[in-house]
Amino acid sequence: MSAKKNTLDSNKWIDKYADYLYNYSISRVNNSDLAKDLVQETFFAGLKSASNFEGRATERTWLVSILKRKIIDHYRKINSAKGQAEVRMNFYENGENEGSWLEERVPQSWDNSVEKKLENTELKSQLEICMDRLPEKYAMVFKMKTIQEFETAEICKELDITASNLWVILHRARVQLRKCMEDNWFNN
Repeated sequence: MSAKKNTLDSNKWIDKYADYLYNYSISRVNNSDLAKDLVQETFFAGLKSASNFEGRATERTWLVSILKRKIIDHYRKINSAKGQAEVRMNFYENGENEGSWLEERVPQSWDNSVEKKLENTELKSQLEICMDRLPEKYAMVFKMKTIQEFETAEICKELDITASNLWVILHRARVQLRKCMEDNWFNN
């Protein structure tokens, strides 16, 4: 008895998977136009590599794996261009409302203090400098895990490292960032 091999039906992809892939993408890039572009690129890549589909996964799973790669490539492109770093800032220290904002989405300060804005700009600039000083692999792991919030398994698969290696790299990156910030920001 032979197992039935799943086949692709690209004529139905938009009707069957566009909404799902868009929702998946928007939750990771938080930009509607970019999410639409990534889904379109996913469909195009799927058509180009249809001959590689082995039927071991469903069509949707296969398309999601292509989309994941597109999202990773997008962030790699941003990181390789030394894009603007995202810094997490606390908005509640404790309690059930504990959480953080990405710096670029922090609500404007009510007192519009020029000094605070200047200090945040300088802090962000120093953090970017410190991140640039990290070894390339450390910086990539730190950004993927801490800033982009990729899952550990995804990062390990992408970078071909073990989970324990990832945590060692992440720890070392944090130690180096802390030292750099202490030497160049907090002690100045």
